[in-house]
Amino acid sequence: MCDAEPQSLALSSPPDDVDSVHELLEAVWRKHDDVRDLDRMAFETALVELASNVIRHADAGSGVRCSVTVAVTESRVEATLVDTGEAGDIVLTAAQLPDDLAESGRGLPIIQALVDELTYTRDGGLNRWCIARDRERC
Repeated sequence: MCDAEPQSLALSSPPDDVDSVHELLEAVWRKHDDVRDLDRMAFETALVELASNVIRHADAGSGVRCSVTVAVTESRVEATLVDTGEAGDIVLTAAQLPDDLAESGRGLPIIQALVDELTYTRDGGLNRWCIARDRERC
C-alpha cells in the first residue's frame, strides 16, 4: 500500500456484508475525488465482488472475519483483503468465464477483467487477496 493514509475496515460476516465495503469506498472516493469515474466503478465492482466471494465461499460454518485496506496513489488504486476463511483451491491463471448456463464461477474472471493485478496467497492460516487498478490518465 502506497497511500500515506490508507483506509481500512474490519468486518465479521455475519452480520456484516458488502455494504461495509461500499461505505469504505465512499470514504475513499471523498478523500480522492480526482479518481476518474471509470476507475472508481471498475475498482469498486471488483472489490465488492471479491468481498462477496469471500463472504459466500470462505465461511466454513462459523462465519468469516475480514480486513480490507484501500490505498490510492497517483498511478493506482489498491486493496488488500485478508480473511480467516478456509484455504481455497484457487488457480488465478485459469480463471475463465463459465458457459452461459453455469450458476457460478464468474467472480474471479470478472475481477480479473476489471483490475490490472489480482493475487492470492495463503499465509499462516489466512487468505490474502490483493487487487490493483492502474488509474486512467487525463
